[in-house]
Amino acid sequence: MIHPQERYKLLNTENVISPSLLVYPDIIEYNIQLMIKIAGGSNFLRPHIKTHKIGEIIQLQLAYGITKFKCATIAEAELLAQCNVKDILLAMQPVGANVARFFTLLKQYPNSKFSTIIDNTASLKEIAHLASSKNIKIPIWLDVNCGMDRTGIIPDEKAVKLYKSIDDNPNLCAEGLHAYDGHIHDSNYALRKEKCDVSFNTVLQLKKEIEKLGVSVKNIVAGGSPTFPIHAQRENVETSPGTPLLWDQGYSDNYPDLPFIPAAILFTRVVSKPRPNTICLDLGHKAVASEMPLPRIKILDRNTLEQIGQSEEHLVIKCQDTSKYNIGDSFYAIPIHICPTVAKYNDVLTVVDGTVTGSWKVAARDHKISI
Repeated sequence: MIHPQERYKLLNTENVISPSLLVYPDIIEYNIQLMIKIAGGSNFLRPHIKTHKIGEIIQLQLAYGITKFKCATIAEAELLAQCNVKDILLAMQPVGANVARFFTLLKQYPNSKFSTIIDNTASLKEIAHLASSKNIKIPIWLDVNCGMDRTGIIPDEKAVKLYKSIDDNPNLCAEGLHAYDGHIHDSNYALRKEKCDVSFNTVLQLKKEIEKLGVSVKNIVAGGSPTFPIHAQRENVETSPGTPLLWDQGYSDNYPDLPFIPAAILFTRVVSKPRPNTICLDLGHKAVASEMPLPRIKILDRNTLEQIGQSEEHLVIKCQDTSKYNIGDSFYAIPIHICPTVAKYNDVLTVVDGTVTGSWKVAARDHKISI
């Protein structure tokens, strides 16, 4: 589904700061409903909040019956608890000061269930020791390396023993297996599914080996945005999409089978015309994700423009005729990568029917809220 620029355009831009990130609640709600439909129901979803980090978007998901969430930082976990989420998975193994911070979450927000992941014996012992000293029991997932080679334990005999150690520990509760397959990002759905199935089979085999010991593996959390429709077809597997809430041009281009609509748009202006065939926008590295080569945005309704350079505050554009553009002209653009883009803004502006209606704080952008 292609939506013209008119859907995103502001009726009045006079008081809108540039650059700004605009979000469209009606599109976010559409994406939530589509996410639930693809997953086969809200019970099978554990959405990640790392893309948006915004309380109001969490509340929208709660309103549609989503009750379980996943996050990457203590701040994100705290934001979820502040939104009265009952089931929160911290999918980043806590180390150093974050171990104590995780336990502070449990004390400060007793109405939420917090769980986390481990992939090694040292982390198990540290968390279990603290839990014992506080006379509490911590829900723990075993983080499985299913091919991404970023985190997780290889699903072999050592993984079986580690899961058994979690289950045997009186201060830990074995929640299940966590398997993120972010290395699978093929545009072709059939190829993506084939690779996803091969990767997930290692997780299923690990589950079988664990259960041979008489230990139950109650749950599996698997996948990210590109693979969640595949995992949604499996039994007793929770899926963890995150990007679909806001979507971006990178995923739109790469995954035509996922018809989500971009719900976050960059608003920028022409600040200079340094050459007859060059204009400059106030959209530098500090305003949009810049880890990839140019282009880093899709400029709406201006397909002939070429992005040729970017610095901290500026994006240089090559065009055929600068006389078409005036200093101060407004541009709208979809980020190639939305997740790091959101993290560059303290607040996003909400837009309804072409009018800025307010702002939402990117509350978990900071590494610390109160804990």
